[in-house]
Amino acid sequence: MSGQGVFSILLVCVPGLEAALRTEAQEQGFAVTAQMAGGVEISGGWPEVWRANLCLRGCSRVLARIGSFRALHLAQLDKRARAFAWGDFLQKDVPIAVEASCKRSRIYHSKAAAQRIERALSEVAGITVSAEAGLVLKARIEDDLVTLSLDTSGDGLHKRGAKQAMAKAPMRETMAALFLRECGFKGDEPLLDPMCGSGTFVIEAAEMAAGLAPGRVRSFACELVKGFDAAAYARMKAALPSRQPAFKFFGSDRNDGAITAARANAERAGVASFTSFERRAISDITPPEGPAGLIIMNPPYGARIGDAKKLQALYAATGKVLRERFAGWRVGIITNDDTLARSMGLPLKRGAPVLHGGIRVHLYQARL
Repeated sequence: MSGQGVFSILLVCVPGLEAALRTEAQEQGFAVTAQMAGGVEISGGWPEVWRANLCLRGCSRVLARIGSFRALHLAQLDKRARAFAWGDFLQKDVPIAVEASCKRSRIYHSKAAAQRIERALSEVAGITVSAEAGLVLKARIEDDLVTLSLDTSGDGLHKRGAKQAMAKAPMRETMAALFLRECGFKGDEPLLDPMCGSGTFVIEAAEMAAGLAPGRVRSFACELVKGFDAAAYARMKAALPSRQPAFKFFGSDRNDGAITAARANAERAGVASFTSFERRAISDITPPEGPAGLIIMNPPYGARIGDAKKLQALYAATGKVLRERFAGWRVGIITNDDTLARSMGLPLKRGAPVLHGGIRVHLYQARL
């Protein structure tokens, strides 16, 4: 495979949200070839890798598959790794880390497999291997097939580069973006998060409405790959469209620290002018001016904060406020407990299970 050809690119996401990421990739004009547990596969070249990192809101990581070969034992892995065209992709002055995983293969020792590849990189290709490197090579050995991928993202893509202040039990931006998509949010309606924490849902919604690329202020590991064209990438970034949102996006929380954090995060993200964060108890929330829109929230779960009875009372009180004041609005609630969801007294429909911080949660939706 040449360094400039078309190859397979894996868009990694949280298991349970693959369909939403697939839709996003298709809407952004990527050539989707498959959907599997934990990701979506597209085909393309390095410009598609750059654009996926820069523009896809729901993608956690972008892996470029640079080659594959069969290896039935470690000696064969060693030989074929030494024959691989590393120079098509890697630069001698850019260190690389190696991670290996083995599944249903005669090679079953992942550490030994990684060591063979590391040796090939250093002894044959003259590339420095370092566990601290910003570029990571992932070797997946499954059914005796070794698939080599470069992690072209570096830091996880939920790190947009703007959010510094964090509230308790934060939701990753990538997951929030896909939950917004699952709720049918496209940026053309008001949005309210009455338990906004550090503002993740509100800021994601505002960025979506403004057409701002999620990766616009950060760098990626693909910039370390051989042949990266900085000028072409700069042109790609410069050509990204943006627009003035038609509506404002609102967050409230009873915690002063959360509101301070949310405002600071919105300011850094460049969306402060069309977001609003206020300290407010659930009992005090009212619909903002304008048409009905989307209420979305990630309330406390039994597994994390407080006991079940207190939480049931909170969910019930929240449901009552929503029923009485927000007729015509849609609501999306992320929680891990059917009983808590039911205690809201809303006609909620439950979505697929999604892992959030090791907890299995669902998106519950209703129209009020």
